[in-house]
Amino acid sequence: MPAEPLSRPRIVAAAIGLIEREGADAVSMRRIAGDLGVSVMSLYNHVPNKSTLLDAVAETVLSQIEFADDPDAEWPDRVRIQALAFRQIAHHYPRCTMVVVSRQLKSNAGLLPVERALTTLRGAGFDGHDAVRILRTFIAYIVGSLLREVGVTPTFAPTHRLDLAVKDVDPQLFPEVSGLASALSDCDHQAEFEFGLELLIEAITVRLKR
Repeated sequence: MPAEPLSRPRIVAAAIGLIEREGADAVSMRRIAGDLGVSVMSLYNHVPNKSTLLDAVAETVLSQIEFADDPDAEWPDRVRIQALAFRQIAHHYPRCTMVVVSRQLKSNAGLLPVERALTTLRGAGFDGHDAVRILRTFIAYIVGSLLREVGVTPTFAPTHRLDLAVKDVDPQLFPEVSGLASALSDCDHQAEFEFGLELLIEAITVRLKR
């Protein structure tokens, strides 16, 4: 059976697979060429450099977000749908999530989630300036929560490391930590994400009423 022809989608798929296995630092044009069994120079006919390849990875991941959006729904429901859709795709591509949030994307795939969010917030009654600031707040919350949950970097460590940190603390020095050790060690990521999301929505609702 003849080998699949080299193409940009095939190169991007190889990069996504490598990132998910070993992280974004493992990506190089030489490594991708080796994984595909082709010469490095042949890659440049489809992808000019590593930066462009990483942009393509981020855009491919974002393009797979499924927004089951209802334009007739209330804005809080639309915000929930959009945030949960991003969370879902991050679970499919946990390490590629770091690539997505580190790229400045100007393609349709990169701008569509931004356009949807701003349309939702503007429709709720916020002016352009507030809509942008609220969007940035949501992005900061969503990205921070997801990176911690998937544990893609040491800084955003998985919850089980907190478990190791609190189980043997001195209750005299840290009475609250000791007393709440069980709660600190137990984490339902879906429930925690939705709890934080609701706090943001409630705070923004108060601001809108002002």
